Amino acid sequence: MKKLFLIYLVFTSFLNGQERPNIIFILTDDQSYDLLGCTGNPIVQTPNIDKLANNGILFTNAHVTSAICTPSRISILLSQYERKHGVNFNSGTSVSDAAWKNSYPVIMRDNGYYTGWIGKNHAPIGKGGYNSGLMEKSFDYWYAGHGHLGFYPKDNHAIFNDAIAFTQPEIINEGVNDFLDPNARKLKGALHFIENRPIDKPFMLSINFNLPHGASTRTMKLKESDDAIYKTLYRDLEIPLHENYIAKADIKKPKLPKDLLHAEDRQTGYNYVDTPKDIKERYIRELEAMTGIDRLVGNLTKKLNDLKLDKKTIIIFTSDHGLFGGQQGLGGKALCYEQTTHVPIIIFNPNLPKKNRGRKSDELVQTIDIAPTMLKMAGINKPDSFQGQDISNLAFGDKKEVRDYVYTENLWSTHFGNPRCEAVQNKEWKYIRYYKNNNVSALKEIKYAKELGIPVNEMLYSMHDPAIAVYRGYIDAPLNGEQPVYEELYHLKNDPAELHNLANNQKYTEILNTLRNQCKIEITEARGTGKAEVYRYTNDAFPEAKH
Repeated sequence: MKKLFLIYLVFTSFLNGQERPNIIFILTDDQSYDLLGCTGNPIVQTPNIDKLANNGILFTNAHVTSAICTPSRISILLSQYERKHGVNFNSGTSVSDAAWKNSYPVIMRDNGYYTGWIGKNHAPIGKGGYNSGLMEKSFDYWYAGHGHLGFYPKDNHAIFNDAIAFTQPEIINEGVNDFLDPNARKLKGALHFIENRPIDKPFMLSINFNLPHGASTRTMKLKESDDAIYKTLYRDLEIPLHENYIAKADIKKPKLPKDLLHAEDRQTGYNYVDTPKDIKERYIRELEAMTGIDRLVGNLTKKLNDLKLDKKTIIIFTSDHGLFGGQQGLGGKALCYEQTTHVPIIIFNPNLPKKNRGRKSDELVQTIDIAPTMLKMAGINKPDSFQGQDISNLAFGDKKEVRDYVYTENLWSTHFGNPRCEAVQNKEWKYIRYYKNNNVSALKEIKYAKELGIPVNEMLYSMHDPAIAVYRGYIDAPLNGEQPVYEELYHLKNDPAELHNLANNQKYTEILNTLRNQCKIEITEARGTGKAEVYRYTNDAFPEAKH
């Protein structure tokens, strides 16, 4: 332990003044844990990301806090559970200026870092959310679009129009080069608040993909002008169905009771999971997208080497959540199963001793730990508002666990059929609890919208003031005594795919009760104290708002 402390002391001394490390944080979208070579996928080609893991540390037991884009990404930015920060697609709220001041990008910029944001932003920040301009003004370099980018970002966001490329990973790659290299081609669309990256300041760059997200892979057109990666790669292989895949026509007993998970109301964008043909096509596109992302990572590491920044730059890689591809007949996300909450976290630190490189850690960590870890590496104190933990010591072989339990939640319960649920797990067991699903059917809303000539998207996606009260009720109800209507208990050690619910098996009553009690503790701690620091962000207040 003394030797470990000395190694870490040497590392922290590296953080003073101009010698503080540069940090690059890479966030993918809808990437399940098993979509990398280093996490066991036998098909996907991700040699550059695998190399980061082989020369850094791969956390094999990492989880998000909420398995849906916006709340998960805000949880990463603010190092808070959704139950604390209070922003989701159905919340009717945006992150307030006060809360945003305690985000990792603002804190690092305030402490002398040159900061950049490239790719996707799916976090409504400030009054008016995506239209507030606060997000853009918070960085020294901005080359991003709010909401979905699509596979061809120029179709959706004018900021990318000056890029030479047309496909998402390649456009983002141009932004990365513009940020890092003073001799790179300057992108006219990018917002530079300082003309060039100062060489006497450390930098913090956030790279955010909208891939392999279903909405972006759906827009892939296999154009003649696309790179071969996106047209032919993997198409000469016999693509297997996902393990435990069940086609919609073959579902005999739904994974969850019909009155709990309203599967018929699922967003149509996930219907590709229903047939073997469609899921195989989408899976190929996901694999292609991951290889495109991997190529960017390879270009990035080469650029760092060419600029002699490689020895000074830490790279962190993860995803905002996973995605169901028909496993057990399920599609989409917004549940608390491993398929949606379990993600890879990779930390590559060039200053790691050789003996510590290539480690795999099964410690229980979460994506809310990334912000405090980056601040620790930068020699910056974390604010009291953070709920995550610094996990940088684990990369140096520290065996001290940062938590005994992981807590995840889904508060995105809407007309699209998903129930409210919460989960608590340790390394061996997981407990999930569900609440009554009283949501109006999306199918009915679509039916009556068409009858009355109301635009369907307006019916389904507009967010109005009463929704704020509904959402706040979701947050507070379990703390005020609302009881679950359905429970699951899984022995993850023997049943990692969560196939066998043991909640009604009397043999495991003691374990079930222990996790029930722990869940109450975790909900209370996740909620914290005080009011959520949010603004009203509904179509009543902002008619043009997008949620």
